Amino acid sequence: MNQSRTIGVFDSGVGGLSVLHHIRAALPDAKLIYVADSGHVPYGDKSPPYIEARSLILTRFLVEHGAEAIVIACNTATAAAAAALRSRYTLPIIGMEPAVKPAVAATRSGVVGVLATIGTLESARFAALLEKYAGEVEIVTQGCPGLVEVVERGDLHGIEARRLIERYTLPLLARGADTLILGCTHYPFLAPLIREVVGESIALIDTGAAVARELNRRIELELPSPLSVLSAATATASGDNTQFFTSGDSEQASRIMSVLWNERITAQELPPEFA
Repeated sequence: MNQSRTIGVFDSGVGGLSVLHHIRAALPDAKLIYVADSGHVPYGDKSPPYIEARSLILTRFLVEHGAEAIVIACNTATAAAAAALRSRYTLPIIGMEPAVKPAVAATRSGVVGVLATIGTLESARFAALLEKYAGEVEIVTQGCPGLVEVVERGDLHGIEARRLIERYTLPLLARGADTLILGCTHYPFLAPLIREVVGESIALIDTGAAVARELNRRIELELPSPLSVLSAATATASGDNTQFFTSGDSEQASRIMSVLWNERITAQELPPEFA
């Protein structure tokens, strides 16, 4: 029943494609509309009111294009805007949050490191997560300026990416962390390089698969009758029923998204009123 849904997904940039992969696997026949707000990336150094305003604009675009559920594929945007979106829209709004609960369950050393943007780490939502789930486990946080930008450039294995990962992860390991939370949707694309730096014994945890499961559960619970059925005419050049939009440069977005999606795609520029 959930396969014919139209799902809207947005992120500050291309990082949310890591979540979109899981959604596509969970709902292979759903129509997906993805918006990368790359004209405004990164969100981590933006004010909460700015991020909330952008989130409202992008959600309006997605709803106007038929989205029956919205996934905020960005931890920072979830912290800044989820409440505002849920107060305005009755459709399912699924957000992201750092995977504190599963990380606490996974740690053997009793120390968990969190890699995230400054905006996520300073949010009340993150503070509430720690209060609810940390218990006796020591949570060591690390803001990661620059990591979003290297993913936005498609620099997943370069010298700068490695240097930043070493700078941000090695102090956490020195504190005894044996579990690292990838608290930004951009970071899973750097997981192979993170693994090279931290070694095989460190657990890396993100929430993309859990978000896809929650999306499936929510639309089944809240939208019992499918409202839309994808026709062949709506399929995009990506070869499936997924559309990609960007508020940035469409040529650059198409190039980077194709690398991250493992398939050649064409990203469309958002109309000016949404960009």
